[in-house]
Amino acid sequence: MKDLAGKVAVVTGAASGIGLEMCRTFAAQGMKIVMGDVEPSALEAAAASVAERGTEVLPVICDVALARSVDDLAQACLDRFGAAHLVCNNAGVASAGFAWEQPLAEWEWVIGVNLWGVVNGVRAFVPTLLAQGEGHIVNTASMAGLVPLPASAPYTVSKHAVVGLTESLFFEMKLSGKPIGVSVLCPGWVNTRIGEAGRNWPDRLGPNPAAEGDPAASGGSPSLMKDILSQGMDPAAVAAMVLDAVVNDKFWILTHPEMGKAVLERYQRAVEGRNPEFVFGGLVPGFD
Repeated sequence: MKDLAGKVAVVTGAASGIGLEMCRTFAAQGMKIVMGDVEPSALEAAAASVAERGTEVLPVICDVALARSVDDLAQACLDRFGAAHLVCNNAGVASAGFAWEQPLAEWEWVIGVNLWGVVNGVRAFVPTLLAQGEGHIVNTASMAGLVPLPASAPYTVSKHAVVGLTESLFFEMKLSGKPIGVSVLCPGWVNTRIGEAGRNWPDRLGPNPAAEGDPAASGGSPSLMKDILSQGMDPAAVAAMVLDAVVNDKFWILTHPEMGKAVLERYQRAVEGRNPEFVFGGLVPGFD
């Protein structure tokens, strides 16, 4: 989509980090903004900061892991603006720990938000984009969707699935001749609060594992991870890359080109039948 002025952007995970910066970036293009997030107070403050830029903003409390909640988000968007042109399924959470040690509830939480949140967004909004005959959808994955991260199995699983889902959607649009743009965002290290995602642990999954004494559970991060995130890319720079991809119809949005070495190494090993090897260099700052 070349001309964004006056059109409607929907962003989930919009109250902070990459999501909030996408809202600000799209608002600067003259778009109307629908902001979905599960954290009420943060969403209210974020929406106010975007509205200060002179655009119309609709904040909607939304738990993307629940289909009905995303359906309500879509309906609220249509009721207010009558259209949805740019949909960014961006909400995400993370946890840490070995695959066999992380509680089942943590698996459900991470996959519910990171994968089902995207599935729910696709199902709720793509029919509207198709009926309009124009639109673009951006699904937030991660470099962990291209190169697995140890001690982050639920996150890695969810992000690999988002990459696969989004690429399938891209092919489906091309094969059917539908004029809908599709992009997948695969950020590297970005200065966000995803390491504190456990603050939004849903009551429906029972007690928060972090409250049971596991400091690495439900979004908690070791000090190294927090240090890396704090030194990561400015979310505003990521949002600018997303805008460029939408305007120029680019599928891949890889924020850290230097990490491409690890991606190439992974797939080269696969086609040659060699066992995986985690390449820290280029993926984890401070490691060669």
